[in-house]
Amino acid sequence: MKNKYPHIFEPMTIRRMTVKNRIVMTPMGTNYGEQNGEMSFLHINYYEQRAKGGTGLLIVENASVDSPQGSNGTTQLRIDLDNYIPRLFKLCENVHKHGACIAIQLNHAGASAMSSRIGMQPVSASDVPSKAGGEIPRPLEKDEMMHIVKKYGEAAKRAQICGFDAVEIHAGHSYLISQFLSPTTNKRTDEFGGSAENRARFAKLVIEEVRKQVGPFFPIFVRISADEMVEGGNTLEDTLEYLQYFEKEVDVFDVSCGLNGSIQYQIDANYLPDGWRSYMAKAVKEKYGKPCMTVGNIRDPKVAEDILAKGDADFIGMGRGLIADPEWVNKVEFGKECDIRKCISCNIGCAGHRIGLNQPIRCTVNPAVNSGEDYMKHKINKPCNVVVIGGGTAGLEAACTAAEVGCTTFLIEKKAELGGLASVISKIPDKKRLADFPNYMIHRASKLHNLFIFKNTSTTPELVKSLNPDIIVNATGSVPTLPPITGLHDLVDKDDSNVATVLKMIDRINEYPEKMDGQKVAIIGGGAVGLDVMEFFTERGSDVTMVEMLPMIGNGLDPVTKCDTNAKMAKYNVKQMTNTALQEVQNDRFIVKNPQGEIEEIPFDYGFICLGMRANNPVLDQLEEAFADTNVEIINIGDSKRARRIIEGTEEGRNILNVLAKHDYL
Repeated sequence: MKNKYPHIFEPMTIRRMTVKNRIVMTPMGTNYGEQNGEMSFLHINYYEQRAKGGTGLLIVENASVDSPQGSNGTTQLRIDLDNYIPRLFKLCENVHKHGACIAIQLNHAGASAMSSRIGMQPVSASDVPSKAGGEIPRPLEKDEMMHIVKKYGEAAKRAQICGFDAVEIHAGHSYLISQFLSPTTNKRTDEFGGSAENRARFAKLVIEEVRKQVGPFFPIFVRISADEMVEGGNTLEDTLEYLQYFEKEVDVFDVSCGLNGSIQYQIDANYLPDGWRSYMAKAVKEKYGKPCMTVGNIRDPKVAEDILAKGDADFIGMGRGLIADPEWVNKVEFGKECDIRKCISCNIGCAGHRIGLNQPIRCTVNPAVNSGEDYMKHKINKPCNVVVIGGGTAGLEAACTAAEVGCTTFLIEKKAELGGLASVISKIPDKKRLADFPNYMIHRASKLHNLFIFKNTSTTPELVKSLNPDIIVNATGSVPTLPPITGLHDLVDKDDSNVATVLKMIDRINEYPEKMDGQKVAIIGGGAVGLDVMEFFTERGSDVTMVEMLPMIGNGLDPVTKCDTNAKMAKYNVKQMTNTALQEVQNDRFIVKNPQGEIEEIPFDYGFICLGMRANNPVLDQLEEAFADTNVEIINIGDSKRARRIIEGTEEGRNILNVLAKHDYL
């Protein structure tokens, strides 16, 4: 399919590095490193999977040039000492075997470091935290800055020795160089603060030192936040001005955006369209004539090709898209676009795990971030019938996985459509990207000749028995939680009622007016579902009130979604009532008890009950009784085990392999 996407598959040479195609894996923290900052073999395997998948250039996640002071993350890579060279050499060797190029991002965290991890006060350009509520850093002295400049150069030289084809200097996203460049964090009055030229001086010294160390033939990439997307921060126009002071030795600009306070643009929120940031790369390229890389939710190869064809950018940066599907490039090249497992930009297993919880990264749609499709090498060694009840994403993952290793598999779904709750929620306009996952699963299922799907079919023990199962998977999902509150059950989801669950709201989604200025919407429940409802109605002009029993709205959300929803609630003046409990439901008002114990009324035109979901098991007990005297194993997975997120269901669906192994089928 190279002819279909000629620009994606056109090689490009930067100094002495030739990249075979225009897809670049952008640097993303993983928490796969060793505790001492060394690269682990798990880590090497992770990058090798993406090289094997056809990616042209991989940029390894940020490595600390000066630890502990400059480190961020719990298991961040280091490149500040020679003892890190051997493992990094092994990484480069493994990646080069597959024809890919590899670079490493060099970084100093500055004020984005945490004293609890580094054992000292973080440093920065000034004493301004890198995010709201962050630690106050200590301003760097000039001699300390020159020491850090030297450390960048030494790290770049080490990268060259390791076998990397290029280095990237991180000058964006609220790390140290960015803290000098941004007027929001640089309040200095010496030659490193004030004017654009002064704020760019530290970046200039770093880049010049790196060039001095690596020589004239080694490519230098620089990642920038072209528009900081925060009040008082650098705009695109400001960035185009300051780049003149250090662009001379830069070979490629990696044009990103956002700071810690606008992380929903830096790690794109799911509603942002494919390639939405490409105008920034275009502006930098037009002004300086340098090759540029663009990023920004690019999942569709047609969008990538179009950006390259128009000349808006020279490289397409993909981060989360390659976590979701390491084979993205190969699938595009060999005409298997329909098989791409597209990232849905949920930010749960990647940003949520790593930034929010300090865990290693995982992926909602890819239950095997490290091992890829290796499970398909296993095949059953004797006949095995698997019956899966429920065609949501968890059930589909279990059914597809079982069929892919050779089981005769039957999937029973009571509705006319597969996809479950993910397909339903994706009907909310801002959630439409979510549909990519159930659509991928349905396509995957359609290709399996040994997977038999029964839709519009109610499950009975008799039907399941007729299929002679060896293993039964119950994946019947969840239903909205509706506690016994006065008036709730009488009104919720009734045809003539103004009180609805999110499922009924989606049923009615085309009935709500485009403009709802002044109409009152009240939402009981401030979790992810309640916030989806809030976004839908605030964007139509409604006056929204959110009621939550907990002390905060958005508890447990990943950092990207939390930052985005907080910004939206502020923008639209959403009234937030926390520590507040629902007492009674009427057709035009909710009666609640506020934190002071007083009873209040919240009148509404539309009221929504978003108290989460609960497990739904309409046939599990009957099946357990019907198969009690047999060797048939029944497993309960996904939301029907306990209502959670898609990521847990996908993981549990794939875990059918463990059940097959336990019974000696593999």
